[in-house]
Amino acid sequence: MRGVNRYVRHLRSAFSQKTHHQTDVLRRGQRQKQLVHTNSESFFIVKSDKFRSPKYLNLRALSVDAAKLCNGDYNVAGPLVEYERRIAAGELVDGDSCQVGTLRELQRLYDELVNSAEACRLDRYAVSEKSGRSRWLWSRFIPQSSYSPVKGLYLYGGVGTGKTMLMDLFFDQLPSNWRKKRIHFHDFMLNVHSRLQRHKGVADPLEVVAGEISDEAILLCLDEFMVTDVADALILNRLFGHLFSNGVILVATSNRAPDKLYEGGLQRDLFLPFISTLKERCVTHEIGSATDYRKMTSAERGFYFVGNGASTFLKQKFQQLIGKSIAHPHEVEVVMGRILQVPSGANGCAYFPFEELCNKPLGAADYFGLFKKFHTLALEGIPIFGLHNRTSAYRFVTLVDVMYENKARLLCTAEGSPHELFEKVVTISDAQQIAPRTSARSQKNDVSDLCVDNELGFAKDRTISRLTEINSKEYLEQHAQLVAEKRKWQEDDNQDALQS
Repeated sequence: MRGVNRYVRHLRSAFSQKTHHQTDVLRRGQRQKQLVHTNSESFFIVKSDKFRSPKYLNLRALSVDAAKLCNGDYNVAGPLVEYERRIAAGELVDGDSCQVGTLRELQRLYDELVNSAEACRLDRYAVSEKSGRSRWLWSRFIPQSSYSPVKGLYLYGGVGTGKTMLMDLFFDQLPSNWRKKRIHFHDFMLNVHSRLQRHKGVADPLEVVAGEISDEAILLCLDEFMVTDVADALILNRLFGHLFSNGVILVATSNRAPDKLYEGGLQRDLFLPFISTLKERCVTHEIGSATDYRKMTSAERGFYFVGNGASTFLKQKFQQLIGKSIAHPHEVEVVMGRILQVPSGANGCAYFPFEELCNKPLGAADYFGLFKKFHTLALEGIPIFGLHNRTSAYRFVTLVDVMYENKARLLCTAEGSPHELFEKVVTISDAQQIAPRTSARSQKNDVSDLCVDNELGFAKDRTISRLTEINSKEYLEQHAQLVAEKRKWQEDDNQDALQS
């Protein structure tokens, strides 16, 4: 009975969303508020009257497919067509030619996949249900190397340019019966390592893992492709060699061009073959927009506190959020049987001193585990980052990435603004432009504790951008809505349990 009730609710919800989509768009357009995509790096602004002049509406010509759509050809589909549909409906403001160029690449890939769906074995109902291990055993006798006739797509560009939003727009347009998967790169690699643990003792566990992954998803969409871990770097070429030979098509987003991945990393010479494999199996496309859409949100202080007495204020806010609940220590189960100790938590909110979460040997697995149980993190004492605490800075960057991916809320105290936290972290090229101290420069103006690190130097801009968005009005409203929906589901589940 419980399962039936949930299924009925799913149908009602889907029907309601489809029926009232246009009404909802018009209502939001009348309020002239911003529309925020749930998994988006980019924020598109709903059109108000000043954008309805030909000057704005004719920023560029519609694509051929979109023109057909406007003329009544409703068989045309895909990410660019959906984007144009939203423009034509007055839902989005046009104007970023770089995003449009990227959408054309995604539309081209979409069309190729639709035309080659059978050859690519995308239909989940038309493929064998052999397990990864049995597939591996079968391949010992009959080699089954079968590269996809369609190449994937590797999108890279600066922070906040809309890479995640564009990939999600592409993914959402794909047929539901396809073998497809969209996942954050951190989460994907954690899943790979977990699978490798399960297949210890097999001659080539990576081949078995690749077989399992390709059985589940032929089209693999990885967000935030970023290699910083030597363990990941050393297995990526063999892993994706197996995946590609199994017909997997990769769509990835990244802040780094393929040739810049894992730059300066340990044993990078062993990683270089992966770059060649990636460039061979994917079309590379740069998103050149200089606009950071995350910073176009309504700037608010949010829950980011700087200054004297901030710690006391943070504890007061935390207490307000947990309400009448009593905070107490928790244990969170992480992958591969590990346990994360939470010093204090209640009502979906967890409280950590910075040292407990970022100075200890923790990683993405621990943070994913944390945000599966808690929707809000109160973090006390974020320091200014430099050479002396570079490792903590790496963990903090990963923490913010995982928090953003899970749409969690952040309350924190810090020694400076998001930008000030990373002022002493620079790339090698930036460091070369910093002139050495001379007699004309005082000690006060000298750069002390400078951290020269390419990976961290490139990652800091993304972290600053995400911290800015996390404290915006739009993000906090969206978080509140998601939490309310989750509680409603839990209440419905409890009612179902009582009825059954």
